[in-house]
Amino acid sequence: MIGDVVAGARTRRWAVLCLGLFICIGDRAASAADCPGHPDALGTSRTLVVDPREHPLIGTMQYRETLPLEDHEVVLTFDDGPLPHNSNQILGILASECIKATFFEIGSMAQAYPEGVRKLRDAGHSIGTHTQDHPLSMDRMPIERAKQEIDDGIASVKAALGDDTSLAPFFRIPGLLRAEAVENYLASQGIQTWSADFPADDWRHIPSSRVYDLAIKRIEAKGKGILLLHDIQARTVAALPRILRELKTQGYRIVHVVPATPERRATPTEPQQWLLHPVSETVAISHWPKIRNFVFARTDTLPAPSLANLNWHDEQSIALADEPFDVAGRHARGVPLPQQAPWPRQSPLAAITEAVALPVPAQSIFAIQENPRATAQSLLPFSRHAEQAVPAATNADDPRSAVGGKPRLRGTRKPGASKFVSRGKRNVAGAHRGPLKHLVQVKKKRNV
Repeated sequence: MIGDVVAGARTRRWAVLCLGLFICIGDRAASAADCPGHPDALGTSRTLVVDPREHPLIGTMQYRETLPLEDHEVVLTFDDGPLPHNSNQILGILASECIKATFFEIGSMAQAYPEGVRKLRDAGHSIGTHTQDHPLSMDRMPIERAKQEIDDGIASVKAALGDDTSLAPFFRIPGLLRAEAVENYLASQGIQTWSADFPADDWRHIPSSRVYDLAIKRIEAKGKGILLLHDIQARTVAALPRILRELKTQGYRIVHVVPATPERRATPTEPQQWLLHPVSETVAISHWPKIRNFVFARTDTLPAPSLANLNWHDEQSIALADEPFDVAGRHARGVPLPQQAPWPRQSPLAAITEAVALPVPAQSIFAIQENPRATAQSLLPFSRHAEQAVPAATNADDPRSAVGGKPRLRGTRKPGASKFVSRGKRNVAGAHRGPLKHLVQVKKKRNV
């Protein structure tokens, strides 16, 4: 019986996969049909059926997920219509290429030009809503006011269509000014919030050539995704044919998105397909594996190691704690700790009872042997300067101590003595002879 259940489950699984394959084949077969009158048209490669309740937020400009597209697949979206003159030209360009797109209509514009909304339905495009009056304050307005903008816009577009079945549960916030409360309300109503993967900045005051450049460069940068355009802009009308031709030249394909219904099931996809660039198993990621939280049923106390296991040689100096583990009072992260760590203890050093006396150095150690002659020569300049600076004591009995009853300074030249001798004596004094000579001259003047 178990084998029958398993076999039945496998059969159902294969049936689902085959059904999805047949849907994809049918979509691609329909897209392979020739575009009447335009054999070189880009065409619509396939139709993607999505369930808004399973993926309520799409578009990597603001959200984590986007549409499950393959490489080189693009979804065209247009905002702010209808505006008859420009919107009708956009419809003609798309029809010439047999392309299906998604339009997000403003409620007030639908009230003013209901025929433009019905043209979208008749051409087979998907129709979403874009609030009633396109306020650029959805991110800060009260939620009740935001609800009114959303509900009134839906009601106006439904009134223009004349039925409820043609309106898709797709919504784009004006200016992409998202708010979590607004997104939650839309999700509660089963409405899918669309952002985009790359804009072309066609709402700015730029030439159509710049719109073309931005669209192609940003598509090439991501390789696939949702392109945001505006069907009310003349520059978009001028740039769209070039954009479509370049997409075909580079091998891009157009995908049409429709909502799932009870009669039309969602296209089978995998969760990673809703990511713009799914993480590959061959590419390193920066996320560390999570460690499981372990729960211990009990905490057993391990026996203390013996001295033989520790292999300590000085067993006599080791003192283990005799007391058992205090499990109740001493814990560290649930692990009981001993009261005293059983490590070897150092032996105390013996106290020094006697003071150590150092020998007294002998006086002969400080004696310095000097050369008397060298000492006298080194002190000669100081002795001669002192003789010049200090007058010698007079001696009445010494006839050399005074001349004419006046004391005579030592070191002065005698009358008639050679001047070369005195010059030689002055040279002995070295660098100090200048100040000392001046001092001697002052003393002579005072003694005169």
